[in-house]
Amino acid sequence: MSQKIYQVDAFAEEIFKGNPAAVCPLKSWLKDDIMQKIAMENNLSETAFCVNDGDHYQIRWFTPTVEVDLCGHATLATAYVLFYHEKHEGNKIRFKSLRSGELSVTRSGELLTLNFPADVIAQAEPNTLTGDCFNISPVQIFKGKTDYMLVFRSETEIKLLKPNLNTIKALDCRGVIVTAPGENVDFVSRFFGPQSGVDEDPVTGSAHTTLTPYWSQRLGKDSLSAIQLSARKGFLYCKIKGDRVEISGECRLYLKGEIFI
Repeated sequence: MSQKIYQVDAFAEEIFKGNPAAVCPLKSWLKDDIMQKIAMENNLSETAFCVNDGDHYQIRWFTPTVEVDLCGHATLATAYVLFYHEKHEGNKIRFKSLRSGELSVTRSGELLTLNFPADVIAQAEPNTLTGDCFNISPVQIFKGKTDYMLVFRSETEIKLLKPNLNTIKALDCRGVIVTAPGENVDFVSRFFGPQSGVDEDPVTGSAHTTLTPYWSQRLGKDSLSAIQLSARKGFLYCKIKGDRVEISGECRLYLKGEIFI
């Protein structure tokens, strides 16, 4: 059988920026092991699969090694594909995930906006592992639903961080977010998830469900601008709305084609 596939650069204002995600719009679900093998073959940080289910789409996300609970950039990329290449009508798409509940993406011009549940974080005490994750020590450590978040002093420190991937991989979490105040935006970040098959993710939309509540409270503002400081860089606009977070960005299509299973 053949299957349509798209590759989209998410949170990108031009091609070769942001975070590339593969998107496979399905007529019905493939077997789990086949979806995992497709994600492994794509070798991108995420491959998203979706199925039209009447007034919404079911969605799932796979790294090259595991299925994950939530992925922002691949959801944004999926919405882009449905809006511009799969004839979805209107300017809002509802998604449902068995692992993360109801999600949505709205379109306003070229800007696409995710609506995700906000993470709940608690301050954590440093331990041997978290203290040895990087060459620079954080000033605060938090733990959310799936990730640790380490807060540093400055954007320069975030740029200079060198991860100890073996130490990060030993942590009981999806990955580690690092963040600091930005020089030209409200905050900057990076994300490391070797335990999920992604050493450093170019742009991590779901991490901003953790970052946004923290920086909103710290800076005393509801709307925030952000850059994820990977080599590709990602540009995001975030807004806290009660127990939800809106995360906005643009997408660019890189390829579309067929895979043969």
